Amino acid sequence: MGSLLAAFGLSGAAGLNAWLPLFASALVARFDVVELAAPFDDLTSTPALVLLGVLTAVDFVGDKIPVVDHVLHLVGTIVAPASGAILFVGQTGLETDLSTLAAVLLGGATAGSLHAARAAVRPVSTATTGGLGNPVLSLGEDAGSLLLVVAAFVLPVVALILVLALAAGLLVALRRFRRVGRSS
Repeated sequence: MGSLLAAFGLSGAAGLNAWLPLFASALVARFDVVELAAPFDDLTSTPALVLLGVLTAVDFVGDKIPVVDHVLHLVGTIVAPASGAILFVGQTGLETDLSTLAAVLLGGATAGSLHAARAAVRPVSTATTGGLGNPVLSLGEDAGSLLLVVAAFVLPVVALILVLALAAGLLVALRRFRRVGRSS
């Protein structure tokens, strides 16, 4: 049950930052803190860790730069659900009877829905703050992703609660931003 809850936390984290949870999961698996199901244990190889580390850094920095952040979000529309699916299957493949297809769908849907909500908030933030609020939102997304990763490994039930709260919070924020945008 813990691996299933952790899988929701990690795939939710991927919806906020597609690369950070993959990198963190591969890193902790490399040091035998957690185990990833095959073939995802290949992410612990040195070349994979270097690539994931570089992609995490590029995403972290690039998401704070106007226009670059937009390109990263477009790419993230595909990468975030894929990352969520990989993380979900990598976590649940060892200890549950969940089918691989169900795990892919649950992980992709969790990451994809959080990414979609996040991506919907950004244009409204750009319109209402002239883009000045986007780096702050980006830092919040990165912090949220990291928090979900840590919670997934340490307190998986908390990770699931955080994913649900985050999804609800993003929907509320989107509604508020849209109301502010219409009244301007």
